[in-house]
Amino acid sequence: MSLQIGLQLYSVRDELEKDYWGTLEKLAAIGYRNLEIANHNADAGLEPNPTELRKRLDALGMKVVSSHIHPLDRYEEIIAYNKELGSTAIALGIAFFKNKQEVLECCELLNRHGEAYKKGGLDFYYHNHFQEFQKFDGEYVMDIILNNTDKDLVKVEFDTYWAVRGGVDPIAYLKKLGDRCDLIHQKDLPATAKPANLLEVTGEDADITFDRFLELQQADQFSEVGEGSLDIAGIIGAAREIGAAKYIFVEQDLTTRNQLESVEISYRNISRLFEA
Repeated sequence: MSLQIGLQLYSVRDELEKDYWGTLEKLAAIGYRNLEIANHNADAGLEPNPTELRKRLDALGMKVVSSHIHPLDRYEEIIAYNKELGSTAIALGIAFFKNKQEVLECCELLNRHGEAYKKGGLDFYYHNHFQEFQKFDGEYVMDIILNNTDKDLVKVEFDTYWAVRGGVDPIAYLKKLGDRCDLIHQKDLPATAKPANLLEVTGEDADITFDRFLELQQADQFSEVGEGSLDIAGIIGAAREIGAAKYIFVEQDLTTRNQLESVEISYRNISRLFEA
């Protein structure tokens, strides 16, 4: 299939909390058709009801194609939920590592998740942030993950913004990933965000915890797609040239704007870049 635009619903999480169904209607009016859901508190239950959600999305001409769910080990329940939605992909959204041994232990877990979800008919993905471009024993964490997970069980959902924030050229790394990456996350980096590489702030072998990660996130270090300094046209071109990517999801972690206004700007800009 040709590359299509999507939206990670985490981008509008506050709006969804205020009015879930009304927000979906507004997203459909903007033009979004392909969605990735985010349920980061699955222990409290998988919401909303998948039958109701699919019915409403069908009426809006929208669909769920992927999901981020945490925790991931309730396999039967999560597989059934995704199947009811029509979603075919599930991703681990974030992980942190103190050393190479912890990365290798994570790789075992990723393979286990991948095997369980493959049996259930879902593709399983690992989604990066900047800390995967730390180096342990002279090797990127991301490379350790690639080299120690089964490519038939663990794919990569590549976040180009976070790769840049780890000091990596996203186009070159996208080409390295090849057909192992068929989902992409896209946001943009303001030219004023200095340094672009957050590892220059933390140090390459720092103990980056979740709390430290949150400290480093500032709304003014994110911009809407096409409003910042990333070569998004080049990223789209590379994805098309490689030929593996199915969806490029707008994902706005933080914004200085209203969340719906933010994703509308991104949709308008990325649509223009797609056409170009």
